[in-house]
Amino acid sequence: MSQPYVLYGRPGSGSVAVQVALEEIGAPYERVWVGRESADVERFRHINPTGRVPALRLPDGTVMFESAAILIHLSLAHPQARLAPPPGSTDHARFLQWMVYLSANVYEAALRTYYSARYTSRGEADAEVVRQQGEADFLQFLGLPAQALSPYLLGETVCIADAYLSMLVSWYPDMAQLEARYPSLREHTRRMKARASVTKVDADHAT
Repeated sequence: MSQPYVLYGRPGSGSVAVQVALEEIGAPYERVWVGRESADVERFRHINPTGRVPALRLPDGTVMFESAAILIHLSLAHPQARLAPPPGSTDHARFLQWMVYLSANVYEAALRTYYSARYTSRGEADAEVVRQQGEADFLQFLGLPAQALSPYLLGETVCIADAYLSMLVSWYPDMAQLEARYPSLREHTRRMKARASVTKVDADHAT
């Protein structure tokens, strides 16, 4: 007998978009918070060898990591939830494009912004320079999806890439600057926040 999904995450982390997807699907799942202490991370490595969240235990017991990969898998495993367009369609190709772009560019820039010392061999000595470049890249990389919104990434129909984008936007350190430069992102965030799944997950991560 298959088991419920188990989502390993932290409040406000990349697990937000995965939890939104699980809510949209309506599948049973358990949410497990992973502590930040070294001992907690080491224990978690027995589940996910990278030691990073999110990770998702699938109903058959397999554990996968990388938020973009998890979201793509869930969209394929639960087509009735319409988290993504039909595979093989042009819209699905565009969906994959945005998922990879957001992961490889925006998410990566966010990590350099908040975990700057990891990205230099000199650690804290160069962390501020790395952080400044990360934040500048973060803002720049959001420009492409901001330009594409109409009002969602794929047009009139929302997909899970929109939840991924909304999550990443919420991480930008200067929201006033971001919204002034990209008004379309402000409207997109408003639309996403109005979804029941996002409201529920936001409340869970705020507690």
